[in-house]
Amino acid sequence: MTLSITVALLTAGAVYLFTKREMLRVILGFVLIGHAGNLILFAAGGTDRRSEAFHPGDASAMADPLPQAFVLTAIVIAFSITVFMLVLAVTGDKTDDTADRVEELDVAAESYSDGVRHKPRNTSRQEQS
Repeated sequence: MTLSITVALLTAGAVYLFTKREMLRVILGFVLIGHAGNLILFAAGGTDRRSEAFHPGDASAMADPLPQAFVLTAIVIAFSITVFMLVLAVTGDKTDDTADRVEELDVAAESYSDGVRHKPRNTSRQEQS
């Protein structure tokens, strides 16, 4: 039960971060979704129903090493993807104003919903016009 709640919270946090347009938040969302996937893979191994890996008794009671190997491989892959995305974020184009444009739309939607006129902040594209 605790594991499923943890996976749900990690997934919810990842979805929340995916809805933001900043690259760092998207990267953190990928990290969270990777951790949730690792927990699911680890839970699929049935580690709560088995004993330690090198048990001298019955071989059926030993822990299955395959899900643990999958999780280890998934950790390495998630780390490499995270580093790649961080490099893309650092070396990316500085003129990308997607986050600013979404913020303008959010301010416009907020001002429409509460009846108060808010002035959106100036972006580089508006200043040039």
